[in-house]
Amino acid sequence: MSSLSDFDFDLPEALIAQEPSESRGGSRLLVLDRESGAIEHSSFSHLQDHLRAGDLLVVNNTKVFPARLLGRRVPSGGAVECLLVRQIDEQTWEALMHPGQKLKPGSHVVFEGASEPLHGEVLGQHFHGRRTVRLWTDSGAGLADVIDTIGHIPLPPYIKRDDRPSDRERYQTIYARERGSIAAPTAGLHFTDDILAALAARGIDRIELTLHVGYGTFKPMRDEALEKHVVDPERFIVSDEAAAALTRARQETRRIIAVGTTTVRALESLTIGADGAVEASRSGAHVFIRPGHEFRLVNAMITNFHLPRSSLLVLVAAFAGRERVLDAYRDAVARGYRFYSYGDAMFIG
Repeated sequence: MSSLSDFDFDLPEALIAQEPSESRGGSRLLVLDRESGAIEHSSFSHLQDHLRAGDLLVVNNTKVFPARLLGRRVPSGGAVECLLVRQIDEQTWEALMHPGQKLKPGSHVVFEGASEPLHGEVLGQHFHGRRTVRLWTDSGAGLADVIDTIGHIPLPPYIKRDDRPSDRERYQTIYARERGSIAAPTAGLHFTDDILAALAARGIDRIELTLHVGYGTFKPMRDEALEKHVVDPERFIVSDEAAAALTRARQETRRIIAVGTTTVRALESLTIGADGAVEASRSGAHVFIRPGHEFRLVNAMITNFHLPRSSLLVLVAAFAGRERVLDAYRDAVARGYRFYSYGDAMFIG
């Protein structure tokens, strides 16, 4: 049985991408055959060379919102950072707040920027820095609009710089439309209109689903025993139309190619009826995919390179085999591939 230490690898800090590639589609692409373990080196702009007519590409159309708020405590004026994790109702959020020891229930904060101030009150205190917080404006203006104006793009913690206005566009897929994520489905960041057109011209179909990426993407695995890790549920929607397309692809034995681990989790959370039909769903993806998981829908995946000892690396290893994935990662390190959200990509088929 695998343990967390089995999913570790050495990564020079210099290979952790701090900036996106100069242009979308300009990233490198490592191609891994999960049956043979063969590795090929390519570029993302040549993705169509590695797919075939009839493949069904499934992308996540979630949109990142500026969920990181910077402000001050009232009345002391001390600095406060708040990451909005999950909306509970119109005014109430689950959030990660810092400094946690000073933000007890009843604490008041204010976030200011180019629009009117956004006020907050801590309603509840939970484990690992989490808080329940109520937000409001003096005028009653829509909270989403104010958050979008004064908030910051929540870049992952391994990107050691402040967000910039350009991240609002670059840390977003070109097909993002459903607002709700605190992190981008980063495998999709590489696609351009030209690449999508080239795939369509090759006879590759594409459908969309929506999974809003939450804090579970960054949640550390704290126990050596994999089975003790609990994945935070993430809301997803698979429409009737998308479910029908997935059903047809299965019936016709065409490959279903998931773009990103978020898409994999949504697809592998779906119900397949006794007649083989994939059922549409509006639910929460809570499955923790680890070695031993039987993949029922996903035949291939496009993904970035992930953190050591992370649930996402465990997922990829469950799909392609731990040794083959770690061999590919070691090869990528040796060749200077760029890692993590703004890094290079893999195609595993």
